[in-house]
Amino acid sequence: MDATELRGIPVSPGRAAGPAAWMVGPQPAPPPLPLAVPADEASSEIAAAAAAVRSDLLTRAERQAGAAREVLEMTATVAVDPALLRSASALMERHNLAPAPAVWQAAEGIAQSFEEKGGLLAERAADVRDVRNRIVARLTGAPVPGLPERDVPFVLVAEDLSPADTATLDPDRVLALVTALGGPNSHTAILARELGLPAVVALGGSLHRIDDGTTVGVDGAHGTVRIDAVDPADFAPSTGRVPSLAGPGRTADGHPVALLANVGDRDSARAALTAGAEGIGLLRTEALFLEAAEEPDLAAQVAAYREVMDLFPGRPVVVRTLDAGADQPLRFLHLAPEPNPALGMRGYRVAGRNPGVLDHQLTAIARAERESGADVAVMAPMVSTVAEAEEFVARAHAAGLPRAGVLIEVPAAALHAGAILARAAFASIGTNDLTQYTLAADRTVGQLARLADSWDPAVLRLVESTCLAGAQQGRPVGVSGEAAADPALAVVLVGLGVSSLSMAPRALGPVGAVLGRTTLSECRRLAGLALACEGPADARATVRAGLGALDDLGL
Repeated sequence: MDATELRGIPVSPGRAAGPAAWMVGPQPAPPPLPLAVPADEASSEIAAAAAAVRSDLLTRAERQAGAAREVLEMTATVAVDPALLRSASALMERHNLAPAPAVWQAAEGIAQSFEEKGGLLAERAADVRDVRNRIVARLTGAPVPGLPERDVPFVLVAEDLSPADTATLDPDRVLALVTALGGPNSHTAILARELGLPAVVALGGSLHRIDDGTTVGVDGAHGTVRIDAVDPADFAPSTGRVPSLAGPGRTADGHPVALLANVGDRDSARAALTAGAEGIGLLRTEALFLEAAEEPDLAAQVAAYREVMDLFPGRPVVVRTLDAGADQPLRFLHLAPEPNPALGMRGYRVAGRNPGVLDHQLTAIARAERESGADVAVMAPMVSTVAEAEEFVARAHAAGLPRAGVLIEVPAAALHAGAILARAAFASIGTNDLTQYTLAADRTVGQLARLADSWDPAVLRLVESTCLAGAQQGRPVGVSGEAAADPALAVVLVGLGVSSLSMAPRALGPVGAVLGRTTLSECRRLAGLALACEGPADARATVRAGLGALDDLGL
């Protein structure tokens, strides 16, 4: 039999072959049965089921670290969202519905509303449907949807993966991921890279050519899935061929490139230390605030930041101030719902409405720096204008933090990078948001996955523009988005002028190994080839074809 290959988007490199196992899907919508008990009693049943789902997710979160833990904690908050519970109770009383169909209809209404609003809020639709399925399973006694049980390791196949399920994947059981939906910056892609699992997404309808139990071969670097005549030897994993990061990052001819890690808590910071990270390029601070009914006090914030800083005395730790908004609501901020949260009150804009929250956070970061001995810098998310950058730098300086920078996530900031970097000490490019804003393509919408790709030459030109501005101002420019974790794209970024790359700890070894086999002049040549391409697929293929280190290392 001739081999048949399906093509999707490569989002996590590596090769693997094994039996396909389809995700256990949710039960269909429950029938609209009438209430069998008083409405207040039924509301208590829903609340108890939601609380049980939240407890289960938090228990699973305790066994995870990094992005996986953050995803589970965020999903747990959705399970007990008062808006969901109120809507379900209202449907029961208004339409005499039993608890299960009331929850289903309430959640679907909220999810559809999120999708209509678009932007980052659309990402929450998957969370809402995920907890809906879990709550309904609790109420009806049906099997909880999720990962399949198999006696042997398998290739996981799914229409899409919920953030909670992706966060608890066991690399000892799952060989690779293949989905119909998703994109390069989806939860599936981000966590697959963090776990070191080969992954191909956005296969669309062709995914249904894969039968449960059949042997498939997955190439996560080239975006192919072979479903016929699969020889497992062709997909032997390259585990052990890529060395761990040893020493500072640099190109083959000695040009330094700081290799840093993105972390969100002490556990992920420890993983970064073990992986050989030179420091922390992005310390996310949202976890402390997610479930807080009131703003965390100064002592709690200092303690949380020191848990990470204490692990890196004398080494760089870049703290991102609170990245909240209507797409990621925090109870104590009382932000009103918005028709398009991706273009609304989020990131640094929230500070304008709640200046005390930012000032308290900056004070806590400064105190944690003094007590830890880490080399701390601070940066603001979603800065769009020169005035915002100037204001943030002034507030950071007033708090005792001399190294204040900005995240470049909006095209306007990239285009005004010269003026911004005349004020800020550094810039870090958040490629996830920069990509979706540049291409007007929500990174969470599967149908737009081929658009929301950081390999797009338009995105790369904005990176180049920012780096040129940094060179003119004598300011370093790094990347802390997911693009840094792709070894081939990392080479391009260095060629464009990026001086540091921050990524999930597991990506440090492969990225360091590829850079260590590539000269700076070769990085620049490949960056030029990528910029000359007309689309992301062409850019990716052109660079990979010209980068021999990938084949040498099995990437």
